[in-house]
Amino acid sequence: MAYVVTQNCCNDATCVAVCPVDCIHPTPAERDYARTEMLYIDPGACIDCGACAEVCPVDAIVPDDALSADQQPYRDINLEYFTRNPRATPSGAHVQPLPPSIATTGRGEPEIVRVAIVGSGPSAFYAAEELLARRDIDARVTLFERLPVAGGLVRFGVAPDHGHTKTVDRVFERTARRDGFGFHLGVEIGTDVSVEELLAHHHAVIHASGAAGDRRLGVPGEELPGSHAAREFVAWYNGHPEYADRVFDLSTRRAVVVGNGNVALDVARILVSAPDDLRRTDIADHALAALADSAIEEVIVLGRRAPEHAACTTPELLALGSLPGIDVGVGGAIEAADGRKAAILAEYAAREYIPGNKRIVFRFGSVPREVVGDDRVEALRVTESGTGAEEVVETGLVLRAIGYRGEPVPGLPFDEASGTIANIAGRVTDGGGSVSGQYVAGWIKRGATGVIGTNRYCAAETVANLVEDFRAGLLGAPEQDAEEFATLLRARRPDLLDGIDWRAIDRHEREAGRAAGRPRVKVVDVAAARDIARAARG
Repeated sequence: MAYVVTQNCCNDATCVAVCPVDCIHPTPAERDYARTEMLYIDPGACIDCGACAEVCPVDAIVPDDALSADQQPYRDINLEYFTRNPRATPSGAHVQPLPPSIATTGRGEPEIVRVAIVGSGPSAFYAAEELLARRDIDARVTLFERLPVAGGLVRFGVAPDHGHTKTVDRVFERTARRDGFGFHLGVEIGTDVSVEELLAHHHAVIHASGAAGDRRLGVPGEELPGSHAAREFVAWYNGHPEYADRVFDLSTRRAVVVGNGNVALDVARILVSAPDDLRRTDIADHALAALADSAIEEVIVLGRRAPEHAACTTPELLALGSLPGIDVGVGGAIEAADGRKAAILAEYAAREYIPGNKRIVFRFGSVPREVVGDDRVEALRVTESGTGAEEVVETGLVLRAIGYRGEPVPGLPFDEASGTIANIAGRVTDGGGSVSGQYVAGWIKRGATGVIGTNRYCAAETVANLVEDFRAGLLGAPEQDAEEFATLLRARRPDLLDGIDWRAIDRHEREAGRAAGRPRVKVVDVAAARDIARAARG
């Protein structure tokens, strides 16, 4: 028996570290790791020890004799990887663990390093873990989050029907309980406290604020009511407090999603999912109510390029085909092409639609030219990339899922082309050298690429360079101590929350979820979240 990596893989490579026979690839030391869709286990080398399954944070690793019917293709997917890649290829870019007990005081004790981390998503928590797990420094880490709840992409980006993926938050909870970890929620950096003030109280600041913007189509009519960024729709159905009051017209029979990455697939899937299926997830109550009354029967997923260039991952594409009550098809023929993704699409193209089912239809080689309508969206005009033939697709809802984009942080250099804070390997740079004490991790560092686990090694690289700079004496000592900073925070935000409050809100949501037969019932109102925290404190 061998173990098999399945759809839920988050790529954080915890499994690689514990495998005694090096049978899980690509490892972070290989070139393929940066662009891999998932990790794979070599069935010929696996010794059935189960160590990988025990540490997997999202329960993605399953014995091959325990695979469900939907998981059966992953046996071949894992094997195919090693058929195509018989030998690992080192990249030389992997951040190796640094030797312990190097930066010490004269008494032989690790030196204290105080680091502020802005954000509370995966890259923020992975950076905190990297700092707190080291033995060569005594890290004191404080995370800052402007909302009363933490989680970032895990809470507000992962689709509600991907519950296994969300279980990575168990890793973050363990980090939050480490000695040296502090949490301030309801504090907005740049408004309540400046970046300069953060740096005056810490050796360094790591900006892990993610990508809060989105890319534009750049076509006429894009601003019409009924045309939205998929990012906004995702935040809405996931219960982000700042998007809970958004309104999306679900009275149309057809919706069009521009883009065919994983976000596009998430949006399409949620739009046609049965309300009873969504009720078993942690989808926001307001979104559940709206989707239960939705008239949408068909979602067209529009791609500009050919099928073999579809941006979604193979696991997400494969999973669409087993959704109950939902047909998946392809508009137009699929020409023969290499690769499992093309083979999956060809199989979808050959399927017949079942009367009464809702459907997701992929269309490739279609370029949006205009969002058509007078007072609101009525159609999308597209042209065929090969022939230039024009078509008007009737729809009342257009969602663009063509990429997230980072937004500038006041006082830090911003690269407009990439939508990231200018940096070299996590060190913020202004063109003339590094900006002392300022670092980045996650999407604001590298752009909106990769999956949740990719942030682990992105954060490790940043932390390694931060510690290197600390050892070299390049980080100034904090001008004021932790108590003075706590006093400053309380003066600016008397209602700020901490880790105890965060756990109280989390406990409330989970208890409400158990009563309703759901993972959690999200609190989407900021004032209500604060009230829950205060009540828990008595």
